[in-house]
Order: sequence, then C-alpha cells, then structure tokens
Amino acid sequence: MLTLQTGDVKMLCFVREFLQGDDPERLARRVFAGRPRSPGLWLRLRFRDGDEMEGLASNDASLLDPEGIQFTPPDLRSNTQRIFVPRSALTTFEVLAVIRPSAPRKKAEQQEGLFSE
Repeated sequence: MLTLQTGDVKMLCFVREFLQGDDPERLARRVFAGRPRSPGLWLRLRFRDGDEMEGLASNDASLLDPEGIQFTPPDLRSNTQRIFVPRSALTTFEVLAVIRPSAPRKKAEQQEGLFSE
C-alpha cells in the first residue's frame, strides 16, 4: 500500500482505460482551442511547478470545496475524462468565462404565400 499526502499530489486523473506502454494521463491539449461549447465555468489553473491548464468545471457549489477542484479537461478525445486537483497543488486559478446552456432555437416562421400570386 502506498500512502500519499495531499500536498504531494499534483492531480488525479480519471481515465477511460489503462493502456499498456502508454501514459494514461497524457493530454494532447491542455488549453481550449476556442470558447468551450458545453455549459460550465471555464477555468485556468496555475500549478506550483509553473504548469498551466484549462478546464471546464460545474457551475455549482462544488467549486468551493476546500479539498480541491474537479473539472473536465479541454481534450475530450483523450483517455482522461475528469481531473481532480488538490488546492495545495495550485498557486492560482481564475474563472475565464461562464458558459451558459444554449437556448433552444426557435423554428423559423413559415412564410406561406410569400411567392404566390
């Protein structure tokens, strides 16, 4: 059994599967290429070692958890599905934007008779 102190952990990655000979936590992208489309809080986290990462967290009280922050990484196609970062691993984190759910699109009104005589 291996016991770790929270202060010794940078992040915990929840992965789809463990692949032989591959780093299961490897992320191809650590920042969003553009504005995220899913609803939530767009975060930028800065770690004690100078590393930086963005993610999308739930817009609820879980962000106030004194233990740490759980979020979805920007690379949804990677093996990593969720990440938990202990607060002790961070120097700062900032909310870049609040992404709201998109409103359902209204159906275009039919324009009957527009081209009829």
